[in-house]
Amino acid sequence: MSGLIGKKIGMTSVYDAAGDYVPCTVIQAGPCVVTQVKTTEKEGYNAIQLGYSEKTEKNITSAQMGHFKKAGTTPKAKLMEFTDFENELKAGDVVDVNLFAEGDLVDVSGVTKGKGFQGVVKRWGFSGVGSRTHGQHDRQRAPGSNGASSFPSRVWRGKKMAGRTGGENSKKQNLEVVKIMAEKNVILVKGAVPGPNGGYVIVYK
Repeated sequence: MSGLIGKKIGMTSVYDAAGDYVPCTVIQAGPCVVTQVKTTEKEGYNAIQLGYSEKTEKNITSAQMGHFKKAGTTPKAKLMEFTDFENELKAGDVVDVNLFAEGDLVDVSGVTKGKGFQGVVKRWGFSGVGSRTHGQHDRQRAPGSNGASSFPSRVWRGKKMAGRTGGENSKKQNLEVVKIMAEKNVILVKGAVPGPNGGYVIVYK
């Protein structure tokens, strides 16, 4: 599947040809450099490794530096492999937003915003238990019972409880490419995508 590495810039809105209001996410997609071409004969599978965003040489290892020099490019901060890439590419080639066209449907994956330790109302959407009167105290956002005590005398694995929330891989599928600004390597996709502004995202064609 073909794709690009990019950064989420933020959200905006545009009006389409019919005059409808369309909320969009602005993504700076590429340009990405081909840092390695993997083949079945050597690595056991076919894939294209792309690199995105500059990184200073002092912050990479000697092995990584050799990897980038072999590809004829500068050190990159983010690497990602794509299988079944539709174009024939070689190390050092540049892939940009011209890979997409307006009206295409894309999948966008990223890491969701980390929200730390949260209760069941925010983490799972619980409604809370009990009323706000009749002597109850501080139980509006409580999860309620965890289960019986005699059997199984423990909490079942997978029980929805409070815990660390966010910071997980997530993918939004079938988002329409509303607009492409090739001179700025920017695309606008309809709807929201995972992650904070400035976070890395992967856009799959």
